[in-house]
Amino acid sequence: MLKMRNRGRFLLCCLLAGVCLTVVGFAGESGKKEPVCEKKVATEGTPDETQITPTVSQAREQARLLHDTLHSTLLIVHRKYYREDEKLPIPSSVLDDVFEDLQENRKIRFRWISVNAEAMNIDHEPKTEFEKRAAAAIADGKPEYEQVEKGIYRHVGRICLPSQCLKCHMPNRRSTATRFAGLIISLPVQTTPRPKTK
Repeated sequence: MLKMRNRGRFLLCCLLAGVCLTVVGFAGESGKKEPVCEKKVATEGTPDETQITPTVSQAREQARLLHDTLHSTLLIVHRKYYREDEKLPIPSSVLDDVFEDLQENRKIRFRWISVNAEAMNIDHEPKTEFEKRAAAAIADGKPEYEQVEKGIYRHVGRICLPSQCLKCHMPNRRSTATRFAGLIISLPVQTTPRPKTK
């Protein structure tokens, strides 16, 4: 039974990685279909069409799509597969492996930040002024916060921590009200308009 459950978790993680890579591919402009398990190798001297730097509005839509996919996956995997007494890694730390893969292949960076619950990892405390402003905005009820600076679009989306999450995130809680964390998604964007093709 335990082997079957672990196999199910492994398959779900593989599926998640494939979904994330596919989502980012579909959000690109090339429309090409590629096997998601193979690493992309760009031909020297040929622009890689799937790596075209998006505009700010395109990056915003990509970030929102990625955020919604990852948020839903996090909550579903946590609810259906995570058991604290089995000493398994928490789903958010498993997603860190997916983040590394997307950073390597798509130049997209991800970072968790705590908002109004305890950070499970000290590295998740908001550090920069932008992260602190984003955490404050989400704590105030905003679903997202964004910034464009030096060719990088940063999107912070709200991650819900429902009551079942709070036994770890808020061990001394006096309320079962939903708390929040944030997921920062950073993508390079165009700083000048793209030239029109004839």
